[in-house]
Amino acid sequence: MNKLRNLSLQVKISSIYIVTNLLVVMVNIFLIIGINSMSGRLDMVYQGNRHLNNFSDAVEALQSSMTDYLNVKTSASLENYYRSETLCRNMAADLNEEVTGRSFDRMERNIRHMSEHYLEEVAQTVEAKRGRNVEKYRFHYENATRMYGYIDTYISNLNMEQFRSNSERYSELQQRFRLFEAVSVIAIVLVMCSNVWIIISFVGAVIRPMKKLAGQADEVAKGNFAIELLPVESQDEVGVVTGAFNSMVVSIGRYVERIRESMEAERALKERELLMEGHLKDARLKYLQAQINPHFLFNTLNAGAQLSMMEGADRTYEYIQKVAQFYRYNMKKSEETVTVAEEVEMVDSYIYILNVRFAGDIHYEKHIDESLLSVEMPGMILQPIVENCVNHGIREMGDRGVICLSLYEKEGMVCISVKDNGVGMSEETIGKVLSGTYREEDMAAGGNGVGMDNVISRMKLFTGNENVMTIKSGGEGKGTEVCLFLTKFMEEKTEVEHEPL
Repeated sequence: MNKLRNLSLQVKISSIYIVTNLLVVMVNIFLIIGINSMSGRLDMVYQGNRHLNNFSDAVEALQSSMTDYLNVKTSASLENYYRSETLCRNMAADLNEEVTGRSFDRMERNIRHMSEHYLEEVAQTVEAKRGRNVEKYRFHYENATRMYGYIDTYISNLNMEQFRSNSERYSELQQRFRLFEAVSVIAIVLVMCSNVWIIISFVGAVIRPMKKLAGQADEVAKGNFAIELLPVESQDEVGVVTGAFNSMVVSIGRYVERIRESMEAERALKERELLMEGHLKDARLKYLQAQINPHFLFNTLNAGAQLSMMEGADRTYEYIQKVAQFYRYNMKKSEETVTVAEEVEMVDSYIYILNVRFAGDIHYEKHIDESLLSVEMPGMILQPIVENCVNHGIREMGDRGVICLSLYEKEGMVCISVKDNGVGMSEETIGKVLSGTYREEDMAAGGNGVGMDNVISRMKLFTGNENVMTIKSGGEGKGTEVCLFLTKFMEEKTEVEHEPL
């Protein structure tokens, strides 16, 4: 009994299902065997009558085919006679020949002997006809006709006697069949009732501890942890859950007690925290006041540009102006939607600033389809990509570094390609960049703090597509190409102001 209790719910449910279905299957098999047996016996009741009727039809067909041959004497009638004679002889051989005390068997034996004589007379009649012996075939024909009458009379009498006997037997079998039907219905009802009782008992045994567990869980949900622990009656899933529930109630009770004990200490700490928050707010305010206002930086750069222009330092003026535009765009456009033209202009300014810093070492090429410049895109997308090309691709190449920016249309998409001839990237690094797991700090490399994962995320959010960027590289030392994909039919700005490229 303990072994049964320790079985899992799956095994218990499967066992109940198998047992109940086996009972139903066994009863059905018993009923099917009984029904088939009764049906077979019912079918055998009139088998003798059917055999006699078939034999009577065969004798009649033989008599008719013989008469036809005597009248017309054709090959067709002779062939028909031989077929009828063969059939009649085969069926006569199947008749009973045993000597028994039953009247039916004696009559059937007489019919067989008369049939054999009849077949001999018929054969002699046909032979005499074929030999054109008129006297002989008439003699045998009359004998055959007389024997046919005897056989037909015997078959009719035997058929009637068998029919009476079979009718009585059929009635008796039919009564037995009805009795068997009643027994079958009672058996099915008993099996169904036993199955229902087994299932109800099993479900009750499974549900009872679960109801107790649900009641105790409801008490715990109301905050009552001083409940009586449930006994673990089995080691199945319900028993395991009950044991775990008991452990949980004990643990929660202890935890609540510890919380109550620490409430007073927490109140004192909270008062200290409020005092510290006040001091922290004051410190933050002083920190914000000490920060440089971005507008002050822009105005300072513009003032320096104006001063350079007044002094005739055109290159200095242009450089300071480009730096001012770069930082103004960086601060204002990172969260805005811009056109491709504005982003390209931003890259132009960035390359110009770098070439001033590095004495023109960066060679910059552009292949632009101007019809696509009005397409919208997120701000601050191209500059981080170009910055990565410079910092990680061509920084150590001196004046041999080349960056190529291309804008073109392909398969209904607007493609922006940034390509360098630098050190290239491994497949592993490309996978990390595209998946957002590459965590090299751009600020450490002197960048603006906008990483590639940020670029990819904003592109996905803007386009609503997952496939927004591809990175191709021939391997280390063979350069890298980054391609961005925008939808051409996105809403475009109607008025775009940009400097000629």
